[in-house]
Amino acid sequence: MHRRPSQPLRWLIAALIALVAAALAWLLIAATESALAVWGRLDTLPGWTRMAFLAALGVFGLGAGVAIWRVLHPGAPRAPKAAPIDRDRVERRLDALPGDHTAELARELAASDARRAGGRLHVAVFGDISTGKSALVSALAPGAAQPVDVVGGTTHAVHEVEVVLADGLALALADVPGSNEVDGDAWARLAHVEAARAHALVYVADGDLTRSQAADLRRIGAFGKPVVLALNKSDRYRDSEIEALAEALQRRYRDEIGAVVAVQAGGVDRLRRESDGGVVERPRAPRIEPLLRTLRAIARRGPEGLEAARETAVLASVDSRLGELEDELRATRALEIVRGYTRRAVIGALAAIAPGTDLLIQGALATAMLRALAELHGLRVRDLDLDALIGEASGMVRTTTSVTLAIAGNALKAFPGLGTLGGGLVHAVAYGLIFDSLGRAVARTLANTAALDREATLRAFAEELERPSRERLAGIVALAREALGETRAAPERAP
Repeated sequence: MHRRPSQPLRWLIAALIALVAAALAWLLIAATESALAVWGRLDTLPGWTRMAFLAALGVFGLGAGVAIWRVLHPGAPRAPKAAPIDRDRVERRLDALPGDHTAELARELAASDARRAGGRLHVAVFGDISTGKSALVSALAPGAAQPVDVVGGTTHAVHEVEVVLADGLALALADVPGSNEVDGDAWARLAHVEAARAHALVYVADGDLTRSQAADLRRIGAFGKPVVLALNKSDRYRDSEIEALAEALQRRYRDEIGAVVAVQAGGVDRLRRESDGGVVERPRAPRIEPLLRTLRAIARRGPEGLEAARETAVLASVDSRLGELEDELRATRALEIVRGYTRRAVIGALAAIAPGTDLLIQGALATAMLRALAELHGLRVRDLDLDALIGEASGMVRTTTSVTLAIAGNALKAFPGLGTLGGGLVHAVAYGLIFDSLGRAVARTLANTAALDREATLRAFAEELERPSRERLAGIVALAREALGETRAAPERAP
């Protein structure tokens, strides 16, 4: 039951409240009096002085408010600036990788050098088949039946034709296959490479952009090159509709495109004869002057005016693909490390006189595996951190011993003649599963976070340990069979 305070204590509390209220009232009166005194003195000053004082007071108050807001709402930390991409750094990374993996990238750099030395302006044309992209390329380069260059190394070849503009300026026009001609991932890589190679880009559409077309435009526009959006089949719209659509597209994609032009790539009109109802085909003259004017304006800048941006884009493209290749090779090497230590763990389990039922991870072997994986990613970890991680992983293994043994036993039953060889082989496969799971968990965490995140590693370890794939189990059983054969053959080879 709640007890009420005594009468003297209540009087003391009331006195303290009254004292605090009086102090606050006095502060309010003093602040009001000071404010009125300052205001009275301001009235005696010239108008411009009074306004300057009030402005300074306002700036001070605003600054204090912003400072308080930033303290209460700290923003996200800024990401460190990426190191600038230069040719020497890219070539050093190329030299550090096996040549059979980097031959294509080396050819890309050589092709970039050849383009710079050739002095031609390169323009890549993108767009879906249905938008009339190929017809527009033919209208820009009439009579160019054969390509003057073919860029290989992709699923579909990219054909280049030469276009001579009215004032004698020449450019090489690359017809890039549309996203509906090539699978999504293949087209994304193809578009990435060609957008990097070219000095300027043209994207062909025949109306408002679909979601996939908008994504394609943003992908190629991210290179910061001059991009022209060509609205084809403009004869289907009234002039007011074309103008409104062009303004809307320019506003919506202002970060990706520099100009929107309306064109008609030509084609064929089909007319019905009144005499017999037959169909007559009549060529339709192309109307591409707005695009030609825009291309001439770009061409007047010359390849040298656009070369720096083009070369930077090529280096960035090669650098990005080098990163992907390094990740692939690192993942392959990580699996080799895990397999090697898993095999050693299996051999150690088979050599044990009495494996027992407690599947504790072999500490020294696990530490060496984790250190090798960390060094693969250029990380140096303390033994204390490794010991703590292995200790927690060992605790998880103890709680799942029965599950691990059951998985190992079921895996052996899939191989005739192995499921009845005794508990030693079961424990060997179980040890292999533990090491394989721990190694894969560490490799996955290092690849995703570039750090030995203990919580993420333990979560991944639990997933790998409890739900191994059939391929993993088959590989571990194969290691156990090899190790079993070696241990049996060793006494026979002994003198």
